[in-house]
Amino acid sequence: MAAPKVAVVGAGVVGLSVALCVADAFPSCSLAVLAERFTPSTTSDVAAGMLIPHTAPDTPIHVQKQWFKETFTHLFDINNSAEASEAGIHLVSGWQVFKSTPEEELPFWSDVVLGFRTMSKAELQKFPQHRYGQAFTTLKCDCPPYLLWMEKRLKAKGVQMFTRKVANLWELHNEYDIVVNCTGIGAHQLVGDQELFPVRGQVLKVHAPWVKNFVRDGDGLTYIYPGISNITLGGTREKEIWSLSPDPSTTKDIFDRCCSLEPSLQAAQEVKVQVGLRPSRASVRLQREVWSQGGAKLLVVHNYGHGSGGFSMHWGTAKEAARLVGECIAALQDSSSRAKL
Repeated sequence: MAAPKVAVVGAGVVGLSVALCVADAFPSCSLAVLAERFTPSTTSDVAAGMLIPHTAPDTPIHVQKQWFKETFTHLFDINNSAEASEAGIHLVSGWQVFKSTPEEELPFWSDVVLGFRTMSKAELQKFPQHRYGQAFTTLKCDCPPYLLWMEKRLKAKGVQMFTRKVANLWELHNEYDIVVNCTGIGAHQLVGDQELFPVRGQVLKVHAPWVKNFVRDGDGLTYIYPGISNITLGGTREKEIWSLSPDPSTTKDIFDRCCSLEPSLQAAQEVKVQVGLRPSRASVRLQREVWSQGGAKLLVVHNYGHGSGGFSMHWGTAKEAARLVGECIAALQDSSSRAKL
Protein backbone atom coordinates (compact mmCIF):
# COMPACT_ATOMS: atom_id res chain seq x y z
CA MET A 1 0.00 0.00 0.00
CA ALA A 2 1.02 3.65 -0.37
CA ALA A 3 2.74 5.30 2.58
CA PRO A 4 0.07 6.07 5.19
CA LYS A 5 -0.77 9.75 5.57
CA VAL A 6 -0.81 10.88 9.20
CA ALA A 7 -1.88 14.26 10.57
CA VAL A 8 -1.15 15.40 14.11
CA VAL A 9 -3.58 18.15 15.12
CA GLY A 10 -2.10 20.50 17.72
CA ALA A 11 1.39 22.00 18.07
CA GLY A 12 1.89 22.28 21.80
CA VAL A 13 4.34 20.11 23.71
CA VAL A 14 2.11 17.02 23.32
CA GLY A 15 1.43 17.42 19.59
CA LEU A 16 5.05 18.06 18.62
CA SER A 17 6.39 15.20 20.76
CA VAL A 18 3.82 12.80 19.27
CA ALA A 19 4.88 13.91 15.78
CA LEU A 20 8.54 13.26 16.64
CA CYS A 21 7.78 9.81 18.07
CA VAL A 22 5.71 8.87 14.99
CA ALA A 23 8.40 10.22 12.61
CA ASP A 24 11.07 8.18 14.41
CA ALA A 25 9.03 4.96 14.65
CA PHE A 26 7.48 5.07 11.16
CA PRO A 27 9.84 7.01 8.86
CA SER A 28 7.99 5.89 5.71
CA CYS A 29 4.83 7.76 6.81
CA SER A 30 3.77 10.99 5.18
CA LEU A 31 3.42 13.16 8.28
CA ALA A 32 2.02 16.65 8.85
CA VAL A 33 1.32 18.83 11.89
CA LEU A 34 -1.80 20.99 11.64
CA ALA A 35 -2.45 23.71 14.20
CA GLU A 36 -4.31 26.96 14.53
CA ARG A 37 -1.43 28.28 16.64
CA PHE A 38 2.27 27.46 16.87
CA THR A 39 4.80 28.70 19.42
CA PRO A 40 4.90 31.28 21.00
CA SER A 41 1.08 31.30 21.02
CA THR A 42 0.26 27.85 22.46
CA THR A 43 -0.88 26.91 25.97
CA SER A 44 2.48 25.16 26.40
CA ASP A 45 4.22 28.52 26.03
CA VAL A 46 2.59 29.70 29.26
CA ALA A 47 3.61 26.60 31.24
CA ALA A 48 6.65 26.69 33.50
CA GLY A 49 7.80 23.34 32.08
CA MET A 50 8.96 21.91 35.41
CA LEU A 51 9.16 18.15 35.75
CA ILE A 52 7.25 17.71 39.01
CA PRO A 53 4.28 15.39 38.40
CA HIS A 54 0.73 15.97 39.61
CA THR A 55 -1.20 12.82 40.45
CA ALA A 56 -4.09 12.09 38.07
CA PRO A 57 -6.88 10.43 40.08
CA ASP A 58 -8.09 7.93 37.47
CA THR A 59 -4.74 6.78 36.06
CA PRO A 60 -2.87 3.91 37.79
CA ILE A 61 0.21 5.17 39.62
CA HIS A 62 2.52 2.70 37.83
CA VAL A 63 1.36 4.12 34.47
CA GLN A 64 1.95 7.71 35.60
CA LYS A 65 5.38 6.74 36.89
CA GLN A 66 6.25 5.07 33.58
CA TRP A 67 5.22 8.18 31.60
CA PHE A 68 7.20 10.42 33.93
CA LYS A 69 10.29 8.20 33.89
CA GLU A 70 10.31 8.02 30.08
CA THR A 71 9.94 11.81 29.88
CA PHE A 72 12.66 12.45 32.48
CA THR A 73 15.07 10.03 30.78
CA HIS A 74 14.44 11.61 27.36
CA LEU A 75 15.00 15.17 28.62
CA PHE A 76 17.99 14.14 30.73
CA ASP A 77 19.61 12.79 27.55
CA ILE A 78 19.00 16.14 25.82
CA ASN A 79 20.33 17.96 28.88
CA ASN A 80 23.54 15.91 28.65
CA SER A 81 24.01 16.76 24.96
CA ALA A 82 25.36 19.73 23.01
CA GLU A 83 21.73 20.63 22.16
CA ALA A 84 20.70 21.42 25.76
CA SER A 85 20.99 25.19 25.45
CA GLU A 86 19.13 25.43 22.13
CA ALA A 87 16.42 23.06 23.40
CA GLY A 88 15.99 25.08 26.60
CA ILE A 89 16.51 22.04 28.84
CA HIS A 90 18.37 22.44 32.12
CA LEU A 91 18.68 20.93 35.58
CA VAL A 92 17.38 22.96 38.52
CA SER A 93 17.67 22.16 42.23
CA GLY A 94 15.38 23.37 44.96
CA TRP A 95 12.77 22.67 47.58
CA GLN A 96 9.16 21.64 47.97
CA VAL A 97 7.95 22.93 51.35
CA PHE A 98 4.91 22.08 53.45
CA LYS A 99 3.17 23.76 56.39
CA SER A 100 2.63 20.29 57.89
CA THR A 101 4.11 16.89 57.07
CA PRO A 102 2.24 15.37 54.09
CA GLU A 103 0.66 11.92 54.33
CA GLU A 104 2.86 10.78 51.48
CA GLU A 105 6.42 11.62 52.43
CA LEU A 106 7.79 9.69 49.42
CA PRO A 107 5.87 10.67 46.27
CA PHE A 108 5.74 8.08 43.47
CA TRP A 109 8.31 10.06 41.45
CA SER A 110 10.90 10.47 44.24
CA ASP A 111 13.30 7.86 42.80
CA VAL A 112 13.09 9.32 39.26
CA VAL A 113 14.25 12.87 40.07
CA LEU A 114 17.83 13.28 41.31
CA GLY A 115 18.95 13.30 44.95
CA PHE A 116 15.50 13.32 46.57
CA ARG A 117 15.75 13.72 50.36
CA THR A 118 14.03 15.29 53.35
CA MET A 119 15.19 18.85 54.06
CA SER A 120 17.40 19.48 57.08
CA LYS A 121 16.37 21.74 59.98
CA ALA A 122 18.96 24.26 58.83
CA GLU A 123 17.48 24.39 55.31
CA LEU A 124 13.97 24.82 56.69
CA GLN A 125 15.09 27.97 58.49
CA LYS A 126 14.85 29.65 55.09
CA PHE A 127 11.08 28.99 55.18
CA PRO A 128 9.89 29.90 58.71
CA GLN A 129 6.19 29.35 57.88
CA HIS A 130 6.85 25.74 56.82
CA ARG A 131 7.48 22.68 59.00
CA TYR A 132 8.61 20.07 56.49
CA GLY A 133 10.27 19.97 53.10
CA GLN A 134 11.82 17.90 50.34
CA ALA A 135 14.96 18.77 48.41
CA PHE A 136 15.73 17.41 44.95
CA THR A 137 17.03 18.22 41.47
CA THR A 138 14.75 17.98 38.47
CA LEU A 139 14.58 19.16 34.86
CA LYS A 140 12.96 22.24 33.37
CA CYS A 141 11.96 22.89 29.75
CA ASP A 142 11.97 26.53 28.76
CA CYS A 143 9.31 27.45 26.22
CA PRO A 144 9.34 28.56 23.45
CA PRO A 145 12.93 27.26 22.90
CA TYR A 146 11.88 23.64 23.48
CA LEU A 147 8.97 23.86 21.02
CA LEU A 148 11.13 25.64 18.43
CA TRP A 149 13.79 22.95 18.81
CA MET A 150 11.20 20.21 18.26
CA GLU A 151 9.80 22.03 15.21
CA LYS A 152 13.31 22.26 13.77
CA ARG A 153 13.85 18.51 14.27
CA LEU A 154 10.51 17.72 12.64
CA LYS A 155 11.27 19.90 9.60
CA ALA A 156 14.66 18.16 9.25
CA LYS A 157 12.75 14.85 9.04
CA GLY A 158 10.54 16.22 6.26
CA VAL A 159 7.44 16.72 8.41
CA GLN A 160 5.23 19.51 7.07
CA MET A 161 3.71 22.22 9.31
CA PHE A 162 0.43 23.87 8.36
CA THR A 163 -1.32 26.71 10.16
CA ARG A 164 -4.91 25.56 9.92
CA LYS A 165 -8.00 25.64 12.11
CA VAL A 166 -9.62 22.21 12.15
CA ALA A 167 -13.31 22.51 13.00
CA ASN A 168 -14.05 18.79 12.80
CA LEU A 169 -11.62 15.87 12.57
CA TRP A 170 -13.81 14.27 9.92
CA GLU A 171 -12.96 17.11 7.50
CA LEU A 172 -9.49 15.51 7.24
CA HIS A 173 -10.70 12.06 6.08
CA ASN A 174 -10.11 12.79 2.37
CA GLU A 175 -6.53 13.94 2.98
CA TYR A 176 -5.24 11.65 5.75
CA ASP A 177 -5.58 8.00 6.78
CA ILE A 178 -4.81 8.57 10.47
CA VAL A 179 -5.42 11.67 12.60
CA VAL A 180 -3.87 12.18 16.04
CA ASN A 181 -5.86 14.56 18.21
CA CYS A 182 -3.50 16.55 20.48
CA THR A 183 -5.66 19.65 20.79
CA GLY A 184 -5.60 20.03 24.58
CA ILE A 185 -8.50 22.15 25.82
CA GLY A 186 -9.60 22.52 22.18
CA ALA A 187 -10.85 18.91 22.31
CA HIS A 188 -13.76 20.12 24.48
CA GLN A 189 -15.32 21.63 21.37
CA LEU A 190 -13.55 19.64 18.64
CA VAL A 191 -14.73 16.19 19.80
CA GLY A 192 -17.36 17.31 22.34
CA ASP A 193 -15.52 15.87 25.35
CA GLN A 194 -17.69 16.86 28.32
CA GLU A 195 -15.22 15.29 30.78
CA LEU A 196 -12.62 17.86 29.76
CA PHE A 197 -12.58 21.19 31.59
CA PRO A 198 -10.20 24.15 31.86
CA VAL A 199 -8.15 24.90 34.94
CA ARG A 200 -7.06 28.50 34.45
CA GLY A 201 -3.45 29.29 35.31
CA GLN A 202 -2.06 32.81 35.58
CA VAL A 203 1.71 33.24 35.89
CA LEU A 204 4.27 36.04 35.93
CA LYS A 205 7.55 35.90 34.08
CA VAL A 206 10.11 38.07 35.86
CA HIS A 207 13.80 38.92 35.62
CA ALA A 208 15.67 37.99 38.82
CA PRO A 209 18.91 36.26 37.76
CA TRP A 210 20.15 35.95 41.36
CA VAL A 211 17.43 33.38 42.17
CA LYS A 212 18.91 30.00 41.23
CA ASN A 213 16.78 27.48 43.18
CA PHE A 214 13.17 26.52 42.63
CA VAL A 215 10.70 26.74 45.51
CA ARG A 216 7.30 25.08 45.41
CA ASP A 217 4.71 25.25 48.17
CA GLY A 218 3.37 21.75 48.79
CA ASP A 219 -0.17 22.85 47.91
CA GLY A 220 1.07 23.45 44.36
CA LEU A 221 -0.39 26.95 44.18
CA THR A 222 2.69 29.06 44.90
CA TYR A 223 5.92 28.39 43.04
CA ILE A 224 9.15 29.99 41.86
CA TYR A 225 10.72 28.24 38.88
CA PRO A 226 13.99 29.68 37.51
CA GLY A 227 14.47 29.37 33.77
CA ILE A 228 17.36 30.22 31.47
CA SER A 229 16.24 33.81 30.75
CA ASN A 230 13.51 34.51 33.30
CA ILE A 231 11.70 33.10 36.32
CA THR A 232 8.12 31.83 36.33
CA LEU A 233 6.11 32.87 39.39
CA GLY A 234 2.77 31.23 40.02
CA GLY A 235 0.10 30.65 40.21
CA THR A 236 -3.62 29.85 40.13
CA ARG A 237 -5.83 26.78 39.68
CA GLU A 238 -9.26 28.07 38.71
CA LYS A 239 -11.56 25.27 37.59
CA GLU A 240 -14.06 25.86 34.79
CA ILE A 241 -12.79 29.41 34.16
CA TRP A 242 -12.28 30.11 30.45
CA SER A 243 -10.99 33.69 30.62
CA LEU A 244 -7.56 34.32 29.10
CA SER A 245 -7.42 37.93 30.34
CA PRO A 246 -4.84 38.59 33.08
CA ASP A 247 -6.33 39.77 36.37
CA PRO A 248 -4.27 42.59 38.00
CA SER A 249 -5.36 41.66 41.55
CA THR A 250 -4.30 38.05 40.88
CA THR A 251 -0.93 39.32 39.61
CA LYS A 252 -0.37 41.18 42.87
CA ASP A 253 -1.47 38.16 44.94
CA ILE A 254 0.93 35.82 43.08
CA PHE A 255 3.80 38.27 43.47
CA ASP A 256 3.13 38.73 47.21
CA ARG A 257 2.89 34.97 47.81
CA CYS A 258 6.16 34.33 45.97
CA CYS A 259 7.91 37.15 47.87
CA SER A 260 6.85 35.54 51.16
CA LEU A 261 8.80 32.43 50.07
CA GLU A 262 11.71 34.35 48.52
CA PRO A 263 11.86 37.97 49.83
CA SER A 264 14.62 38.97 47.39
CA LEU A 265 12.04 38.80 44.58
CA GLN A 266 10.86 42.26 45.74
CA ALA A 267 13.64 43.57 43.48
CA ALA A 268 12.58 41.49 40.46
CA GLN A 269 11.70 43.22 37.22
CA GLU A 270 8.40 42.12 35.73
CA VAL A 271 8.63 40.87 32.17
CA LYS A 272 5.04 39.80 31.43
CA VAL A 273 1.86 38.23 32.77
CA GLN A 274 0.49 35.16 30.96
CA VAL A 275 -2.65 33.06 31.23
CA GLY A 276 -3.20 29.49 30.00
CA LEU A 277 -6.00 26.93 30.26
CA ARG A 278 -4.81 23.53 31.48
CA PRO A 279 -6.76 20.76 29.68
CA SER A 280 -7.97 18.76 32.69
CA ARG A 281 -9.95 15.55 33.06
CA ALA A 282 -9.88 12.59 35.47
CA SER A 283 -7.35 10.84 33.23
CA VAL A 284 -5.43 11.52 30.02
CA ARG A 285 -7.44 10.40 27.00
CA LEU A 286 -5.06 8.07 25.22
CA GLN A 287 -6.96 5.75 22.90
CA ARG A 288 -7.69 4.91 19.27
CA GLU A 289 -11.02 4.89 17.47
CA VAL A 290 -12.39 4.12 14.02
CA TRP A 291 -14.69 6.82 12.65
CA SER A 292 -16.89 5.86 9.71
CA GLN A 293 -19.41 7.68 7.62
CA GLY A 294 -21.07 6.54 4.42
CA GLY A 295 -18.54 3.76 3.81
CA ALA A 296 -15.54 6.05 4.39
CA LYS A 297 -13.24 5.50 7.37
CA LEU A 298 -10.86 7.60 9.43
CA LEU A 299 -8.55 6.17 12.09
CA VAL A 300 -8.25 8.52 15.08
CA VAL A 301 -5.82 8.47 18.02
CA HIS A 302 -6.48 10.79 20.98
CA ASN A 303 -3.78 12.13 23.30
CA TYR A 304 -5.02 15.03 25.41
CA GLY A 305 -6.23 15.96 28.89
CA HIS A 306 -2.86 16.16 30.68
CA GLY A 307 -3.98 18.93 33.06
CA SER A 308 -1.01 20.30 34.99
CA GLY A 309 1.14 17.33 33.97
CA GLY A 310 1.75 18.04 30.29
CA PHE A 311 5.48 18.63 30.54
CA SER A 312 6.02 16.00 33.23
CA MET A 313 4.67 13.18 31.09
CA HIS A 314 4.59 14.45 27.50
CA TRP A 315 7.22 12.08 26.09
CA GLY A 316 5.83 9.01 27.85
CA THR A 317 2.33 9.63 26.50
CA ALA A 318 3.74 10.52 23.05
CA LYS A 319 5.46 7.12 22.86
CA GLU A 320 2.17 5.43 23.76
CA ALA A 321 0.28 7.49 21.15
CA ALA A 322 2.89 6.51 18.53
CA ARG A 323 2.34 2.85 19.45
CA LEU A 324 -1.40 3.34 18.83
CA VAL A 325 -0.59 4.95 15.46
CA GLY A 326 1.43 1.80 14.72
CA GLU A 327 -1.68 -0.31 15.43
CA CYS A 328 -3.63 1.90 13.01
CA ILE A 329 -0.95 1.46 10.31
CA ALA A 330 -1.06 -2.32 10.80
CA ALA A 331 -4.88 -2.26 10.45
CA LEU A 332 -4.60 -0.24 7.22
CA GLN A 333 -2.02 -2.65 5.79
CA ASP A 334 -4.18 -5.60 6.79
CA SER A 335 -7.31 -4.20 5.09
CA SER A 336 -5.22 -3.25 2.03
CA SER A 337 -3.85 -6.78 1.63
CA ARG A 338 -7.32 -8.27 2.15
CA ALA A 339 -8.71 -5.94 -0.55
CA LYS A 340 -6.10 -7.30 -2.99
CA LEU A 341 -7.26 -10.83 -2.32
